[in-house]
Amino acid sequence: MWQIIQHFAQGRTFGPHVYVLFALLAAVLLLGFASLFAGLASFVERRIAARMMSRVGPNRVGPQGILQFVADGLKLILKEDLCPAGGDSVLFRIAPYFVFAGMLGTFVALPFSVHMVAADLDVGILYVISITALVVVGIILGGWSSNSKWALFGGLRSAAQIVSYEIPVALTILNPVLLAGALSTQSMIGAQGGLPWDWFIFHSPFSFLAFFVYFIAALAEGNRTPFDLPEAESELVAGYCTEYSGFRFVVFFFAEWANLWIMSAIAVICFLGGWRVPFVSVAAMSAAWYWVLAGLAVFTLKTLLLVFVVIQLRWTLPRMRMDQMMGMCWKCLIPIAFACILGTMTWMLLIDWASSAGAISRGVMFAIGVVILLHYIRRTVFNYRADSATYKTMTGRSAWYPPW
Repeated sequence: MWQIIQHFAQGRTFGPHVYVLFALLAAVLLLGFASLFAGLASFVERRIAARMMSRVGPNRVGPQGILQFVADGLKLILKEDLCPAGGDSVLFRIAPYFVFAGMLGTFVALPFSVHMVAADLDVGILYVISITALVVVGIILGGWSSNSKWALFGGLRSAAQIVSYEIPVALTILNPVLLAGALSTQSMIGAQGGLPWDWFIFHSPFSFLAFFVYFIAALAEGNRTPFDLPEAESELVAGYCTEYSGFRFVVFFFAEWANLWIMSAIAVICFLGGWRVPFVSVAAMSAAWYWVLAGLAVFTLKTLLLVFVVIQLRWTLPRMRMDQMMGMCWKCLIPIAFACILGTMTWMLLIDWASSAGAISRGVMFAIGVVILLHYIRRTVFNYRADSATYKTMTGRSAWYPPW
């Protein structure tokens, strides 16, 4: 393998079979990572939900319930795969795979470290935004082909929601694209620094606001609470996947949990410095394998922290109404996203990134970000201690070690 890497470094080429082999290897690795992450995310989400509600959560299968997602997956795969008698059987069966293809295709352009990316495309971020359109196709097909009004309502809701919120997502991503001067995900990370005040989120007040607009819009595009109207259990049973069972039912939720990594990774790439290690240049990271692994650790840690916030929000905020959700997109987020683009371009013309004025502005924005982060941590710790005290009062057990 090392000889092959050296050949690539020397500019040598290989036959088509070698490139096909590398493509298959990358597909297997990405599928394995997405599968493992989706399973663990489902377990972590249920444990966080239980802790926030002073419950225990899954804790029987494996140490502390860590293998619960394996048991659930095997149970659903062994279930009978049913197709509604009045539905379109062909479209009903292939719909989950459109959702799966849109999810897995996104991982191709997401870098994990300086050399760890399946395809460093020149238009990587544009590809990421475009490939997610397959998810909309799969959801609409699943809702329509089920011949169920609940599934159809869920599919139409999801289509309207995803198509609408793709606009503020794309507009806010334009801010780091303007700052980096490139559409490549690796180039966007390379244009940032390893230290927090050198990240694009702290470039100006407009990029700072663009990050939060992106985060809200990404929650809605991923059907996450408080924007989970396509799967509103209290209204639509299970939304577009109401009639699904067995393996195809798993695929929908597999894509939803894997999307946690995708939306968080895009935020890390565009606004939070990606895999950059503090005080280490891109050239130094490219030359040593241990810096590549350090970049992987930094990128993973940043992404998992955002995933934790997304999961926490699900059990914190109430679900919005459909008119509130659409009104917020078209009346609030899109105008703010346009204002952020114009503000970022104006800021780039007036204040140079490397100047003293640019350093001062980044320092001020970083201080504001630290204050917001400390307030968030303080509230989280306060609520956790309150829930732990309630749990111990009700059960007589410590919240750290739930019973087997």
